[in-house]
Amino acid sequence: MKIRRRPIPAHGPWPDHVHPVLQRVYAARGVLNPTDAELRLQALLHPTALSGLDAAVQLLVRALAEDWRILIVGDFDADGATGTAVAVRGLRMLGARQVGYRVPHRMLHGYGLSPALVADIAAEDRPQLIVTVDNGIASLAGVDAAHAAGIRVLVTDHHLPGDRLPAADAIVDPNLPGDAFPSKHLAGVGVMFYLLLALRAELRRRGAFGPGNEPDLSSLLDLVALGTVADLVPLDRNNRILVAAGLRRMRSGQCSAGIAALARVAGRPLDRLVAADLGFALGPRVNAAGRLEDMSVGIACLLADDHDHALMLASRLDAINRERRDLQQQMVEQAELLVGRWSEDAGSALPVGVCVHDAKWHPGVIGLVASKLKERLHRPVVAFAPAGELAPDELRGSARSIPGFHIRDALASIDAAHPGLLGRYGGHAMAAGLSLPAAHFDAFADAFDRTARRQLDEAALAAECHSDGELGHADFVRPLAEQLRHGGPWGQGFPDPCFDGEFEVLDWRVVGQTHLKLNLLAAGASAPVSAIHFSAYTGAPPPIRVHAVYQLETDDFRDRAGVQLMLRHCEAC
Repeated sequence: MKIRRRPIPAHGPWPDHVHPVLQRVYAARGVLNPTDAELRLQALLHPTALSGLDAAVQLLVRALAEDWRILIVGDFDADGATGTAVAVRGLRMLGARQVGYRVPHRMLHGYGLSPALVADIAAEDRPQLIVTVDNGIASLAGVDAAHAAGIRVLVTDHHLPGDRLPAADAIVDPNLPGDAFPSKHLAGVGVMFYLLLALRAELRRRGAFGPGNEPDLSSLLDLVALGTVADLVPLDRNNRILVAAGLRRMRSGQCSAGIAALARVAGRPLDRLVAADLGFALGPRVNAAGRLEDMSVGIACLLADDHDHALMLASRLDAINRERRDLQQQMVEQAELLVGRWSEDAGSALPVGVCVHDAKWHPGVIGLVASKLKERLHRPVVAFAPAGELAPDELRGSARSIPGFHIRDALASIDAAHPGLLGRYGGHAMAAGLSLPAAHFDAFADAFDRTARRQLDEAALAAECHSDGELGHADFVRPLAEQLRHGGPWGQGFPDPCFDGEFEVLDWRVVGQTHLKLNLLAAGASAPVSAIHFSAYTGAPPPIRVHAVYQLETDDFRDRAGVQLMLRHCEAC
């Protein structure tokens, strides 16, 4: 693992209360002055540049005026769940009286607005308008099926479109060709929030609201923040504004009952929530429902207004998440064995593009398997599982990539070079989903490896750990840890502050069977600092001296109000 320190460009003057360490962290991420660091809602990008917005708004205005039955069709992840909840809550706030929702069942309907899902919707829900959230841009057959059933379709999505667009009545997607919206990184929930902002503006122009009666859509920002962080979209300035506003609502106790209940079952105090809590505690509990059971449970939690009911649903999500963790651990261990056995059987090096498959794997967890393998191997990985009863001879794949390899474009390249090899596919630069006939697995694995070999050299396959430089031993203090904690929101594309330095290991012990708890002494320091390194114990003691990459974190265990180092990488020196 190569440790690379981030360059620090020149930056302007900051107020005295902003610690110099935080100033340099900001500068390394392109935030060069206090104005750039401000995340006020007034600075949010205006919706008007989103292409397709006018047609979408006019369609919804008509739906409200004529009291159409509107059905929101979400996706089975946290972005889709929060986006669905935002759509239902927002449209009701703006005057819709008949708004329901459906989420495809992973095993019965497949992904997105599929013909199978449309058939069920037409028979059971009979809406006049379907609004997709976080899906739909690839649902050509599903949109056609809806039109054949007499149902209009409004697609809202953020995924990259293919060569053809669905024949929807309106499409809103910042990644459409020619779209002028400055940020291409909105999550699906963000796209829906922007559509609601535009709809409210049009209703305002038409005089729909009396004095003081205009709906406050900012009340939805807690949901927008959760979906944005959980979907791992890059936190550009616009997304950081959305997430920061949502976190402010949560910390002030103004969030929905569902968000409060999720924080409670996760053991995260509302008044101290940060983006990492959304990504690693609340988001996974919502995601677990779509992975193993029915995402409707997650959406119901996010739509609940009664705190007791929300807590009951959140507790159910927590139990599902525990089951997901156990299943994930089993599948990752099996995937590790597959990789090892492949290398032994083939008698050659590991492929650059790795594909793994097991007939007993659950399709809802393969994305997590791909992520874990990608992190360990530092190369693009696709994990496959059987698609289920809907397509018994088909595999469902989830892909995760590394910098320098655009995974969705790679799939498009394979599809162009090998017509008929793939089924459906879609996604982003770093993550994608796909399907293919089970008989095509070997051919796809070969094509994927060849594509990765053409695009990635040895340097790209060398994992790097990025650091914001050294901290002085006088910097291991609570005030700086607090500023770093709340200086974000940190996340994808705007990474948490990490530092590196050399330490003497004074003592250590194993906690929780696999984690290391250490006392470290920095050069020139008079007192040690506590550190934790998760999943680092291999059965051997750590070196006497280490070069560590770490985060400076607050430590409130048993109310000690101290600091500790969260080690991200550690090697002997």
